[in-house]
Amino acid sequence: MATTAFTKMQSLGNDFVMLDSISTQLPLEPDIIRHLADRHVGIGCDQVIVASPGNDSADFFMRIFNADGTEVGQCGNGARCFARYLIENGWTDKRHLVVQTSSAQLELVLEDGGQVSVNMGTPLFEPAAVPFDSPTCEKDYVLHIGEEQVRIHIASIGNPHAVLSVDDINCAPVKSLGPAIECHPAFPQKANVGFVQVCDREHLKLRVWERGVGETMACGSGAGAAAAVCRKQGLVDDTVEVELPGGMVEVSWSGRDGLWLRGPATTVYRGEIEFAVT
Repeated sequence: MATTAFTKMQSLGNDFVMLDSISTQLPLEPDIIRHLADRHVGIGCDQVIVASPGNDSADFFMRIFNADGTEVGQCGNGARCFARYLIENGWTDKRHLVVQTSSAQLELVLEDGGQVSVNMGTPLFEPAAVPFDSPTCEKDYVLHIGEEQVRIHIASIGNPHAVLSVDDINCAPVKSLGPAIECHPAFPQKANVGFVQVCDREHLKLRVWERGVGETMACGSGAGAAAAVCRKQGLVDDTVEVELPGGMVEVSWSGRDGLWLRGPATTVYRGEIEFAVT
């Protein structure tokens, strides 16, 4: 058996188990990640996030694991919690950080009052960049799911997203279409699936089915993808509030350069957990 210290954090109800691999070596096999993320026998979280030392181009490295044990390259809410985790544990006193993940380099800014902003990079819409199986880049795409045809938009915010427009977010078929689109063969790396309702040019409502997790209270990269897709269509302004089940996050994107995500990041509690090591 092994024992490790952890910090439980959340942003808008999107919750994380934060681990230190800066001062200690951690076993990170998928079965251990799944145990930590399990809400019945472990700690419980949407993602497990591991802090590691950086290099010449980044202050720290952030590894991100979904609840099913798969490693991913992006998590906007997790990145903002990560910045506060580093400060609170005394590993840095910088208020402006560069953090590397497996797929992106993120710029993080800690503000007064608990708000943290993250530059998540430039959204990508080309099928090969998502990735999405299509020979050409289109305005939108049709997926065949059973006998149903579903029209989606695609985007990469360091991870693959499908975005669907809905008239009423409360009636969105998240639990039926979410897993079907997540695992659709057109997405070779699976997909996060966002259901977005445009309220006005400064306000979106969003629910997200997150790959490897299920429906979450919030998804930072999902909010960024939905805002970018709507901005690309001319439906919203450069800065928009995205309302998720867990609360509100602000997304800013001018249509070029990096997309910024701004919102709260909170420590819930700290503890230790024992787990089996094979």
